[in-house]
Amino acid sequence: MKETAENRGPRIIVDADACPRTVLDICKRLAREKNGSLITVANHNHSIKSDCHITVGRDPQQADMRIVNMADDGDIVITQDLGLAAMVLPKGVCCLNPSGRRYRKDNIDMLLEIREAKAKFRRSGGRTGGPSKRTGDDDLQFEKALRCVLEDAVRSTNR
Repeated sequence: MKETAENRGPRIIVDADACPRTVLDICKRLAREKNGSLITVANHNHSIKSDCHITVGRDPQQADMRIVNMADDGDIVITQDLGLAAMVLPKGVCCLNPSGRRYRKDNIDMLLEIREAKAKFRRSGGRTGGPSKRTGDDDLQFEKALRCVLEDAVRSTNR
């Protein structure tokens, strides 16, 4: 029998290729707390400790495509990849980055345009700054955002 949103708790799918360990730990803890499930997906180069881990091949896009194919309405996807977020959002998936920022249908196009503009600038010799070092506040913000999304998911399945 295929699981549906009606007969399972919230399902969190993590693009684990570049996910901070602290974010994985928060996802594991909150999935258990909400009687949900956690699926991690990464290429073969990563060692991820998860009850349900899917290892894909060497191609960096294989993890993304596996997530796109498995994600379903009501799932929660954790990723830093804007392209992956853009592909799962039309499926009714909630998508968060590891800092707790929620990707939405109304902001993803702008975020993709900014990414492209920065890439174009770098190709022409410009420099853009990298991400700031992760802090405990980032973990707290992510946990708060994921907890809110999970509570919404639990409420919607109990209606």
